[in-house]
Amino acid sequence: MFITFEGMDGCGKTTQFNLLCEHLRNKGYEFIVTREPGGTKISEKIRELVLGNENAGMNKMCEALLYAASRAEHVDKVIKPALAEGKIVICDRYLHSSIAYQGYGRQLGRDTIASINAGAIDGIYPDMSFFIMLDPESVHNRLNQSGKDLDRLEKEAVSFFERVNIGFAEIAKNDPTITVINASDTIESIAATIASVVDNIIENNH
Repeated sequence: MFITFEGMDGCGKTTQFNLLCEHLRNKGYEFIVTREPGGTKISEKIRELVLGNENAGMNKMCEALLYAASRAEHVDKVIKPALAEGKIVICDRYLHSSIAYQGYGRQLGRDTIASINAGAIDGIYPDMSFFIMLDPESVHNRLNQSGKDLDRLEKEAVSFFERVNIGFAEIAKNDPTITVINASDTIESIAATIASVVDNIIENNH
């Protein structure tokens, strides 16, 4: 089973990612965790390139293609082999992020991003995705008040995050594999919802 977590930076995605891992570990399930961009030696190098502040002026199509290149390596070396072994794969970001960030945020278009990623994902789509949704103004404020060094995308203007937010909302429409979560709910409530959805899917698959 392939599970992905999506949402804008600062939405609490990583917290929920870790809580689900703890839940599955307590239930005795075998799973692997990974992330995008990243997950392999080559893909992590691409991550440094695409998120590095020294590359602030990067062409938007170059950015989109780098994400797709990282994904191609990641799917081939990590995701597909793990799924073939019957493992649960939990990934922090995947194709939906590219469509939201580059398709909508960079305004390259949803179809363009889907097209350049078709070969990269090689037919591997998530069995379920959790979209942690937070309004763009709150995202911007959380990032700037976090005290951490922000990467190239995290430094974008509120208008960029507004477009990304629209992208995630559009992607989630009429897709039964996507569960939309309100990030303003309590951490415990969100974690319980996610655990319940995952447990139901696993039980139905057995």
